[in-house]
Amino acid sequence: MATHLDLQEQEQVDQLKAFWNQYGNLITWTLILALGAFAAWNGWNWWQREQGVKASAMFDELERASQAADLERSTRIFGDLKERYPRTAHAQQGALLAAKVQADKGQLDAALASLAWAADNGSDEGLRAVARLRAAGLLLDKKQWDAAQAQLDAVGSGAVAPGFAALVADRRGDLLLAQGKREEARKSYEAAYQGMDEKLDYRRLVEAKLTSLGGSPGRAAGTTAAASGVAP
Repeated sequence: MATHLDLQEQEQVDQLKAFWNQYGNLITWTLILALGAFAAWNGWNWWQREQGVKASAMFDELERASQAADLERSTRIFGDLKERYPRTAHAQQGALLAAKVQADKGQLDAALASLAWAADNGSDEGLRAVARLRAAGLLLDKKQWDAAQAQLDAVGSGAVAPGFAALVADRRGDLLLAQGKREEARKSYEAAYQGMDEKLDYRRLVEAKLTSLGGSPGRAAGTTAAASGVAP
């Protein structure tokens, strides 16, 4: 009996050896790759967290410099932030902060460069739209009509949230008015007024622009209602 069991065990051992000889390398490499991928994933998550923490600390410093209207410091911090952590949301938001200080201090070219970086590198479509809208405003101040229009067109052609359409229409109205195209500006302001939520305070400013050009907010609302088949 013992001899029979010994033979069975030997046969099983031989089968196991044969299996390992055929598939051992494949199993070993599969395990190595799986463990390596797991380690890489953990390492990537750790790196991302570290990047986020460090970028957040720099952004806080930039925010303080921005609140103090410190042009030199805010520009320097933003430069470090975009160089070290360009893929973080903090760097993209930092571009908007730096651009505001630069614009307030009359450094329009520097502000436009910061906004261009945010528009080109931002991962959030809404943030990129904000950067382009602000850039259009600065180009409007510089009387660079075509460049301002290009920024607005870039926002309009992108897959941005519907809420930006009204802001684009408002800024386009500013651009048209600056060029003396009052009737076209009025229509653009009407579109902006129609597209904005009634609860937004900014809508009152658009209403004032519209009224100054002889437009009627009531008529604008009526146009919207008529288009939708609902009485105003």
